Amino acid sequence: MRHHRLTRSAVVAAVLALGAAGCGSSSGSDDSASAGSAGSAISAKRCAENKAAGKITYLSGYQFQSSASILEYVAAAKLGYFKDLCLTVDLKPGTGDTAQNTKLLASGQATVSAISEQDLIQAQANGIDIKGISSYSNAGLDILMTNKDITDLTQLDGKVVGHKGYVPATVEAMMVKAGVKWDSLKLVKEGYDPSVLPRKQGGLEALTGFISNEPNQLKAAGKDVTVWKPVDYDIPSSIGAMAVNPAFAKAHPHAVEDVLRAALHAYEYCSADEAHISECVGYAAKLSGPTYDKKLNATIWKTETQVVKDNPTPGQPLGGIDTDNVAQLVDMLHQFKIVPSSVTGAKAKGWFDTSFVKDIYADDKLVWPAP
Repeated sequence: MRHHRLTRSAVVAAVLALGAAGCGSSSGSDDSASAGSAGSAISAKRCAENKAAGKITYLSGYQFQSSASILEYVAAAKLGYFKDLCLTVDLKPGTGDTAQNTKLLASGQATVSAISEQDLIQAQANGIDIKGISSYSNAGLDILMTNKDITDLTQLDGKVVGHKGYVPATVEAMMVKAGVKWDSLKLVKEGYDPSVLPRKQGGLEALTGFISNEPNQLKAAGKDVTVWKPVDYDIPSSIGAMAVNPAFAKAHPHAVEDVLRAALHAYEYCSADEAHISECVGYAAKLSGPTYDKKLNATIWKTETQVVKDNPTPGQPLGGIDTDNVAQLVDMLHQFKIVPSSVTGAKAKGWFDTSFVKDIYADDKLVWPAP
């Protein structure tokens, strides 16, 4: 069985170089100067119920990078949104190791965590029990970059393609669908400097990356490349997907709803305008230390939220899960022999619970505060 990783992994730490030094291990919502009195926004009954859920540990995908599924949770804590709903949320920075996050979530050491839909399916296929509860889009962040002289992906036949340790399955699926002769490619592991592409170092003609990272770095350096996105080829993926510990979700469903409610409320706040983006990125920077690149992180947030805006989940409000996308992901994972045939689309759909997001909306509008 081939071993692909479909989303960010530990290599992201080196790719982004955002300065993990100085990152605090945690930060609850109680330190927000702007927070109102706990529970002032909801009924006493709901407040007592959420308090009874105890400490909720949020584990990010990679440090406190300003990505979708991270920045809005940091902001929800700092703006007092969690406190308004009587939730005690402890923020923990992830290392970028998705496999570790799934294990911490299944064991209860984390309560909620950023886990892509495809990584959740792979985790469940390996006996790691976690539950998907939201996703922002069926688009993904993995992309392929080429120089401008490549106008059709089939021009890559027989050429050198660089990657960061593996070619994401979504990128491979895109290239295969476009008619690239996969076995003809010369796949090479590259370092973390995307300038090797415009320099065509070692005959390099294409390089994998993340839409919110390397293209922005190259653009800032005045280098123009073409970005090929799997979503444009109808390849399934996900952005900003979240998962929860199943036992916690069963015991405290309203708390899970309200964690998502506060995060989605913060997502809207942090996307409102440049001033709000700067404010929210500032919260993440404060947690991360002096080496945090605010400019790069603001660009990451704007890029990822634009992808979400350009690729809304069909028939769902922001955060809603498209179960058809889950089934399509299973088909893709079968195509590359990443999960066994015993993992069916119908079975995988059962690993996601669409009710949490559904219950926090009314007429496609987020209900704030909670009932």
